[in-house]
Amino acid sequence: MTESNGSSPAQMPRDPVPADASPHTNKPWRTEGLPSADASSPRRPSRWLTLGIWLLGYLLLFGVFTLQDWMAGPEAVAYTEFKTQVSAKNVEAVFTRGDSIEGRLRRAVAVPGETDRTYEQFTTERPTFATDDLLAELAEGGAVVRATPIVQQRGVLVNLLFSFAPILLLVGFYIWMYRGQQRAMGNMFGSGGRKTRVDPESVRVTFDDVAGIDEVENEISEIVDFLKDPGKYRQLGARAPKGVLLAGAPGTGKTLLARATAGEAGVPFFSASASEFIEMIVGVGASRVRELFTEARKVAPAIVFIDEIDTIGRARGGARAYGGHDEREQTLNQILTEMDGFSGHEGVVVLAATNRPDVLDPALLRAGRFDRQIQVHPPDHTGRVAILEVHTRKVPLAADVRLEAVAAATPGMTGADLANLVNEAALLAARRAHEAVAQRDLMDALEKVQLGTARAVVIPEAERRRTAYHEAGHALIGLLQPGADPVRKVSIIPRGRALGVTLSTPDTDRYGYDAAYLRGRIIGALGGMAAEQEVFDVVTTGAEADLEAVTRIARSMVGRWGMSERIGPLSVLPVEGDPRMAGVSDALLDAVDDEVRRITEACYAEARRLIREHRAQLDAIVAQLLEHESLDEAEIYAAAGLPRPVAPDGAHRP
Repeated sequence: MTESNGSSPAQMPRDPVPADASPHTNKPWRTEGLPSADASSPRRPSRWLTLGIWLLGYLLLFGVFTLQDWMAGPEAVAYTEFKTQVSAKNVEAVFTRGDSIEGRLRRAVAVPGETDRTYEQFTTERPTFATDDLLAELAEGGAVVRATPIVQQRGVLVNLLFSFAPILLLVGFYIWMYRGQQRAMGNMFGSGGRKTRVDPESVRVTFDDVAGIDEVENEISEIVDFLKDPGKYRQLGARAPKGVLLAGAPGTGKTLLARATAGEAGVPFFSASASEFIEMIVGVGASRVRELFTEARKVAPAIVFIDEIDTIGRARGGARAYGGHDEREQTLNQILTEMDGFSGHEGVVVLAATNRPDVLDPALLRAGRFDRQIQVHPPDHTGRVAILEVHTRKVPLAADVRLEAVAAATPGMTGADLANLVNEAALLAARRAHEAVAQRDLMDALEKVQLGTARAVVIPEAERRRTAYHEAGHALIGLLQPGADPVRKVSIIPRGRALGVTLSTPDTDRYGYDAAYLRGRIIGALGGMAAEQEVFDVVTTGAEADLEAVTRIARSMVGRWGMSERIGPLSVLPVEGDPRMAGVSDALLDAVDDEVRRITEACYAEARRLIREHRAQLDAIVAQLLEHESLDEAEIYAAAGLPRPVAPDGAHRP
């Protein structure tokens, strides 16, 4: 059993791989918007196709010559038939070589045994035991005895060609295989390979496809203006930023924003993930970086985008580094060198994206490399409405759809989550045979995204009742705790790995949390466990996820946010790594553990007190849960007999 607060971070969807990222592309980056003249360049045929064409041509040529020789060649006849034609004085000329005789008749005669076929040229063999005076008989019949062949054979060069053609073909095959291996090795070291070039109009995106981050668009629009009209800046001695770092949570649309920047400026766009530069062989990444920047300079002005740059841009000298020969360090050094080589007038701007700007090497972030750092935050309510409008452009919506209500129910979501929500709603509407996506489809899809997919599993009645008390404990404390996030939905339908879920989300977007609110979060998370212990006097494994959330919040309160009087305003626990490496003593860590335990135990005692004092309301919520299995916000308040509060705008919450 889990409690979900629906606060998953995300924003605009990470855009799919561009259409020009062909599986035949050997370079580790993708391109958009290269000049259209290149887009029409003919594609070279594959090596196997070339080999097949040469082999087929040889076989056809060999067959033609063989057929020609067979059709035009002399007829092989018996020596007796030859003597018959000599006696009939029908032999016009002969040529002999040893006992082989080749000749031509004065008039064509029928082939012996075949009345439908005649011959004029012939060849025969004179038996070694023959004692006739053949020369006298031929002279008597007026035949011409020649010293050269009557039927001219193919020339020496042609005969040599057909004699050595199989050997030449085999040698050519081995040369072709060797060159293929050389090209493969060249690709491994960053050279060679084909690059698919695409029509700029077929894949470009612009700022019209980006929503929810207007402040980021305004900050990056200067790059677009420079790429469109660099002369205006050069007159004033200004140069474009060499690099722009986009930092933000996963799914906030950093890749889409980079593509939109290139599309808005109408310049070529080279994109690659930092991990694609890394190979087992040291030096490959640096070679690929050099080639990438060389290609970008050829078609400048252009934008080079490196995604997940923290893969190669982590601070050097750490535990994961292997000295100066580390492949990541060499690749990073090459990126720094290439950016140092910009004078600011080439028209090549480097955009990079990362989810962890705190781990990047300081040399990468200094002025002259990435001059500008832009934080891409999850959208607010207005931004979520705009993002939903973008993603529903091609989705038919019913008249009852209220995107404002959907946006209000999705605080903390980003465009990636919202795009997935719209897609899930469209799939659900299609399964229900709807002609358009209705509000119910959107809210049911939101429930699936936030709570998980319902499982068809039969739960024993005793365990089902215990689950109902667990979830009712979460919900009741959420209703009673001042400042707590409103409870939106309670369900005992198994979803994912949980037997039940309680969904709480804030009325408005929150950007900071005080100690009272965080304590309320801990008390609410422990409400399920407290209800089970008060009612059944047991603790079950269903509280596992709750305890993980409680421990995480309490440790952050004490060790990171200075919310403990005993520890004071100190940051003891780093985001990652061992705090002892930062000089934190064991005694201070023990004090942090004691404070975490004290806060958690106090919150648990408060949760049990609330459950005991409002047992009747707890039982009422459980009764409704066992009957209906799922309750929305209005039904929860009605079951508890509490007035439903109003939202900050004066209306009831959606």
